[in-house]
Amino acid sequence: MFKKNDIIPLTIESITNEGSGIGHTDGIAVFVPMTAAGDELRVRIVKVQKSYCYGIIEEVITPSPDRVPVDCPSYKRCGGCSLRHITYEAELREKQRWVQDAMRRIGGFTMEPLPILPSPSHTCYRNKAQFPFGQGDTGSYTGFFAPRSHELVPVERCLIQSEIADKAADAVVRFLNETGMRAYDEKMRRGLVRHVYVRRAVNTSDAVAVIVASGGFGARTQALVEFLRRACPELSGIVLNVNKSDGNTVLAGDFHTLWGRGFIRDSLGGIVYELAPQAFYQINPPQAEKLYRKAVEYAAPEGKTVLDMYCGAGTISLFLAKAAKQVIGAEIIPEAVENARENARRNGIENAGFICADASEAAEKFLRDGVRPEVVVVDPPRKGMDEAAVRTLCGMAPDRVVYVSCNPATIARDITVFNSCGYELKCAEAVDMFPRTSHVETVALMEKVK
Repeated sequence: MFKKNDIIPLTIESITNEGSGIGHTDGIAVFVPMTAAGDELRVRIVKVQKSYCYGIIEEVITPSPDRVPVDCPSYKRCGGCSLRHITYEAELREKQRWVQDAMRRIGGFTMEPLPILPSPSHTCYRNKAQFPFGQGDTGSYTGFFAPRSHELVPVERCLIQSEIADKAADAVVRFLNETGMRAYDEKMRRGLVRHVYVRRAVNTSDAVAVIVASGGFGARTQALVEFLRRACPELSGIVLNVNKSDGNTVLAGDFHTLWGRGFIRDSLGGIVYELAPQAFYQINPPQAEKLYRKAVEYAAPEGKTVLDMYCGAGTISLFLAKAAKQVIGAEIIPEAVENARENARRNGIENAGFICADASEAAEKFLRDGVRPEVVVVDPPRKGMDEAAVRTLCGMAPDRVVYVSCNPATIARDITVFNSCGYELKCAEAVDMFPRTSHVETVALMEKVK
């Protein structure tokens, strides 16, 4: 067994779904960040567990053909873009393998892999940014948290965020420093600004900046608005979110529109959406349109009643409604439900309705009311679905279930529950919604066994 600070030769065999390379020596797995499949390395062991170790690169002896020069100065510390050191083609290959491996290893499902859907862009593609704030010796600053830590790494420019997001965060930093105001300190519970949250549209010119703070700006409120408008003339709205909660939830508490509109309007697939800051919306809209079209293809909703669980602002629901007889969406966030209803009205879609309830409550309500959808579409958060919700949903006996997920492990786990309830996995396809990061979307089709 190895000891800390041992230096060993290692060939990287593949990349894990957390973005670290993995190699084996003497039967022991060694995980090394910022490596590529095919790298021949000298590795320093930094942490030893019973059956595996963690290491860092001491020397690259022979680089992998997948390696490319890193174009971000914050890459080694930030950890957001964990795949920035390999080609995009290699990234797609690894992500496709992650989905297939999760289906096989966790779910026991084997099938011919479908080609991954690549993103049309892998720079400046995010339509949503969340910048945490910190207070240093020279004033306030913003950046992103280092991997598996609460250390805030200063970042002035992020290559996957929009330019307006970077500009808005920088403007708030400068405003704090010029006025002597401070970022919020979670440990000391003092200071003001906690985050800056920016959401921009892709197919309209809308962009809203949300300043998340522990309180208001008082007499400096108008000065803040004018400062932001001068620095970021692209903004269509400025919102204050007074978040007094403990923990890591970014948006919570009360929202106050300080100027302009407190929401954005965007279009996707010919449908116009109005989106509150709290409403879920895919962060890569051009790729989201591909994903939604694939989900509709799998759902085959023509003339059918469709239940859309975790519907957010109704983005998938309204795609489905174009062909379905009826669509019912369920979502736990009240603002998102109101957005969904307004989006249906705005687009003249009369066969889509929405209720405010979590997945379990919605499934139980529909079961009690005798609702039997022929198709169910689910797009849960990263943690996946509650097993009780899966079983209640299966009690409605839909013919098809389409599952959209941003976590290969939880979708594979949940499909095993669907499988135990009489549903067979037909296909699962990877979709690269998050280029240069270690995240990948999956869309899967299940059918009820006759």
